[in-house]
Amino acid sequence: MKLAIRVAYDGTAFYGFQRQPDVRTVEGELLRVLTKLRIIEDVGSSDFKGASRTDRGVSAIFNVVSFDASGRADLVRPEVLNHHLRDVWVLGVAEVPDDFHPRFWAKSKTYRYYLVDEGFDAKRMRECAEVFLGEHDFSAFAKLEPGKDPVREITRIEITERPGYYVIEIEGKSFLWEMARRMVNAIRFCGLGVMEIREVKRMLKGGYTKKVPPAPPEGLILWHIEYEGVNFRMDERGLKKAKRDIFERYSRALTRAALFGDVLVNL
Repeated sequence: MKLAIRVAYDGTAFYGFQRQPDVRTVEGELLRVLTKLRIIEDVGSSDFKGASRTDRGVSAIFNVVSFDASGRADLVRPEVLNHHLRDVWVLGVAEVPDDFHPRFWAKSKTYRYYLVDEGFDAKRMRECAEVFLGEHDFSAFAKLEPGKDPVREITRIEITERPGYYVIEIEGKSFLWEMARRMVNAIRFCGLGVMEIREVKRMLKGGYTKKVPPAPPEGLILWHIEYEGVNFRMDERGLKKAKRDIFERYSRALTRAALFGDVLVNL
């Protein structure tokens, strides 16, 4: 039986999502518990796969892993797994087809960035954001892996102003490494008046000598992944608790934490 689980996690507690030797990662924490409970034997035999390999410091409200539950599939329930997990929450479970891959079956991904207000010009921020819509070469806004196609399509960007901070939502089919954080920094620079919108347009056409640096990872959350025909049996109470725990940690970690007071009631 192949199962997919929806997970949330506090990225500040891990060295990224992807498993690495001798450091704590989200994948490592999930594998620790799944093998401990004998739900799976190991990575290879279980066909363990993840939807998004978020960077160190990046959190998630909606990431997905799938695996063949050859062992105790009856234990794949949020209340059981969450008892053993630390800084990770299982929020939903779905039975999926044998050929399901959480990355390649995703129709779209949405990232949220919480950006402290530095006196931005909101109009210029939104004008800059609109430049990214559509299909572009994002070489100037990503850390490229060898052989990776730099062309991506952004289908939606929304900037919401809240007291003391902004929420930037970016939706697309797929993202390059550090792409969302570099886009956020370009929007931030335009809002501060230290970067011109025409520069962003030129960079998307390949005219650049330096790339835009990424915004800090702690402000980024993988917010949603859209699937067709995959229905997660959700733990709604667990979802609320995960959001609250993650944002409470955000409010302690961010430099100007007091500005994030109403995040908890505007989830």
